[in-house]
Amino acid sequence: MVNTAEVQCPRSISDEDRARAQIYQLLGTLLGNPPSNKLLEGLASLQGDDTPLGSASRHLAALAERTSPFDAEREYNNLFVGLGRGELLPYASYYLTGFLNEKPLAELRTDLMARGIRARNDIKEPEDHIGTLCETMAGIIAGDFPCDSDLASQKSFFDAHLAKWAGLFFADLEEAQGAIFYAPVGSLGRAFMAVETDAFAIQ
Repeated sequence: MVNTAEVQCPRSISDEDRARAQIYQLLGTLLGNPPSNKLLEGLASLQGDDTPLGSASRHLAALAERTSPFDAEREYNNLFVGLGRGELLPYASYYLTGFLNEKPLAELRTDLMARGIRARNDIKEPEDHIGTLCETMAGIIAGDFPCDSDLASQKSFFDAHLAKWAGLFFADLEEAQGAIFYAPVGSLGRAFMAVETDAFAIQ
């Protein structure tokens, strides 16, 4: 969803940061478009543990194994597209103001411009879509953009554009009436946002 044409050489990152970037990228991919059959097959191999993140991963793997691309696309459209609108509106502006294309989007665009990050020309969604924001966080962590990618830069973006609403969105997705495959995506996102919030709070 974001343009990496102006990429500098990616920095060397720790295994922990690589894992964080991968979770953000996975969430961005799942929320940006319906999952392909290849992605569903990959998700079916996820392992988990007894943590909230691990439990959500196991549940997602179990559902991916028995979900067809057709069913996943139908669910995605019902949740996020619909006839006019889906069950959920996955935009920062809506969650923070009750309206689309409001001040949070303008502030995000200013921040993205300052960081040298551009939306791809083929993306029609506003930049404050949760999938785009997760993908952007993945790129910042991995050092894929011209901006600083250190922890301070990551925290600044997270605090400004995700911290105040992403956890609530993922909780809504987890409990959405039309969510079957996407319910554990909500669980995964909610648990991960909590981990990120706690980690950034001690920096």
